[in-house]
Amino acid sequence: MWPMTPNWRTSSYTKSDTCVEVADNVPDKILVRDTKDRDRATMSVQPASWGEFVEFIGQDIRVTD
Repeated sequence: MWPMTPNWRTSSYTKSDTCVEVADNVPDKILVRDTKDRDRATMSVQPASWGEFVEFIGQDIRVTD
């Protein structure tokens, strides 16, 4: 599947198994999978896009009407 074995990890904030795992040791892509169904599909994301996503979710997001 991948030329190297992905090094899967979860966030240090994870308190249960209802999250995603990320592998960032595969060149030119970030791999994401569901911890509840690891054998199911894996999503591949470009590193720049993943970085923007992580930066966005780290912001203090407030919804205002």
